[in-house]
Amino acid sequence: MTDDDPRGEASVTVVRHRPFALDLTRPLGTARGEIRRREGFVITARRGGDESGAVGLGEATPLPGWTESRDACAAALGDLEAGNMSEPVPGVPDAESTPAARHGVSLALADAAARDAGQPLAEQLAVEAGVTATPADAVPVNATVGDGGPAETAAEATRAVEEGFDCLKLKVGARDVDADVERLRAVRDAVGDRVALRADANGAWDRETARHALGALAAFDLAYVEQPLPADDLGGLAELRRDGGGERVPIAADESVAVHGVDAVLEADAADAVVLKPMALGGPDRALAAALRARSAGVDPVVTTTIDAVVARTAAVHVAAAVPEVSPCGLATGTLLDEDLAPDPSPVAEGAVAVPLGPGLAGAAFDDLRRS
Repeated sequence: MTDDDPRGEASVTVVRHRPFALDLTRPLGTARGEIRRREGFVITARRGGDESGAVGLGEATPLPGWTESRDACAAALGDLEAGNMSEPVPGVPDAESTPAARHGVSLALADAAARDAGQPLAEQLAVEAGVTATPADAVPVNATVGDGGPAETAAEATRAVEEGFDCLKLKVGARDVDADVERLRAVRDAVGDRVALRADANGAWDRETARHALGALAAFDLAYVEQPLPADDLGGLAELRRDGGGERVPIAADESVAVHGVDAVLEADAADAVVLKPMALGGPDRALAAALRARSAGVDPVVTTTIDAVVARTAAVHVAAAVPEVSPCGLATGTLLDEDLAPDPSPVAEGAVAVPLGPGLAGAAFDDLRRS
């Protein structure tokens, strides 16, 4: 299902959208401020209003800066229940103005379709997107390491490797470049050369600092540096990637995708990898389509979450599974929540997430949420 292919969605009946709020285990710092709580909506829907069809489950968990506000999301879902939606596709919120609301509704519809077809959501998404490869049984994921000092960061990285992760993402940019260099050096010395290292600056550097940082970090064989420049500096990101020289460190775009859109990032030739958040892109279908466009442009897609609850997180696992030979993704985020909507049907183990094999999102795992 895409915005260009409504396929009868004018008769969609949203059975219910129920609010929830989940605290994080500890505040999470980002380039757009601290995240302490995630608030959103559980959505149930039937395809085309067919009372004999399966009930699909979705989640809309907005994160301002990447998506609409909670109030705007609630208003879009309320309009849908009241039958007031008409543009751009009857029955589905607008992906540009209310991507989280569209994510929740489109996920519920996709879950219902997959359940009716008796197949996992990853297979449903792959078929609709024209992917001929069989979806993966498991998705590799990276561990996220905080921004402590060299010894603390190395110890945290070592624990992650002992737990089975072979790809680590380290937060950088909160300290000066020399301090981050020492942190990366300590981690590389601790975990060796077989572990992939990513560094995430969350847009903390200006152009001059970013050039210095990438030159200094090149010694550590990084998989990429994520968002080295502010989100709105797409031209600077392209220039930084173009002029990196022979020892150029690959660059990933995250916040720039939210600000400019994935197509603009690809057209600007501004990244070696793009970080794709289904909630911010407006649905699993749109996230998979963006991943395939990136892959066709020679850019590596990495699927991650906006610190979502278990329903959307599981959907993101299915999206990643439908991307052929996907790189480690940012899906090991469930432990950031102090509690969740339901038990996780695909917990992280040995650096990977198994893809649920039951119909739809996860077979009967979320049936209590569908009935609540």
